Amino acid sequence: MKSKVYFSREISPAKLVELYEALGRKAEGNVAIKLSTGEPGGHNFLQPALIGDLVRKLNGTIVECNTAYGGGRADTESHLKAAADHGFTAIAPVEILDAEGEAELPIEGGKHLTFDIVGKGYLKYDFTVVLSHFKGHQMGGFGGAIKNISIGIASSAGKAWIHTCGRARKINWRELPPQEDFLEAMAEAAKAITDHCGERILYINVANRLSVDCDCNANPEEPKMGDIGVLASLDPVALDRACTDLVRSSDDPGKEHLIKRIDSRKGMHTLDWAEKLGMGSQQYELIEI
Repeated sequence: MKSKVYFSREISPAKLVELYEALGRKAEGNVAIKLSTGEPGGHNFLQPALIGDLVRKLNGTIVECNTAYGGGRADTESHLKAAADHGFTAIAPVEILDAEGEAELPIEGGKHLTFDIVGKGYLKYDFTVVLSHFKGHQMGGFGGAIKNISIGIASSAGKAWIHTCGRARKINWRELPPQEDFLEAMAEAAKAITDHCGERILYINVANRLSVDCDCNANPEEPKMGDIGVLASLDPVALDRACTDLVRSSDDPGKEHLIKRIDSRKGMHTLDWAEKLGMGSQQYELIEI
């Protein structure tokens, strides 16, 4: 059976809520809303005015982990300041998950990783809403739901663990493993989260401000193509695949810039590996709302 991916061309607070409700899975208990708070200087991250209605409806806590590359979110104090400066603390509590340490989650069937290193604070949440800004990425080719639960929920050391394919908890940027290995490790770390959550997780991607650069970039390149819409699914593989398919099928000539970024980094391999790990399917039914 094909996975269902719900899609709206309209990008609005009401549509985010409508797509959440279309999934038919209620976020209950202590709800973590995983998004990127955005590197200081950047401006493409999901805006609080857009996501605020959904976040408040779910009575959720916005969660993040510190970065592994320096910058303005490398420590908890700076990260919380960035979250406040970008308006997130005005719509919900914000927790930096690795502020008080780390925890390990097992990975079944991994080739590179046997465990994922996440922020310790993550373990107290009952349900995870993965709210991702779909866009390009300088290392992964693109960033969507899988990257958001992989690199995003990993602690600072956990991010290094993924980037080095389980070799180190600090990154030597001059000695990185082959690109395919990194993409596979990223998918494996994401599987630790999906296994941990079971059915207590759902995924929403907002495909707007489609820069080739990630929200972790303090000076991202301006988008060359127009916004696509909002997509939601219970299957992160199908969701990310639908986003890339909508980019490729767009009649916007600016899409070539983003496609080049995805393909030059072999980004689709992440989905191939995630599918192989049993995280979901690249076969899906797109249901437009």
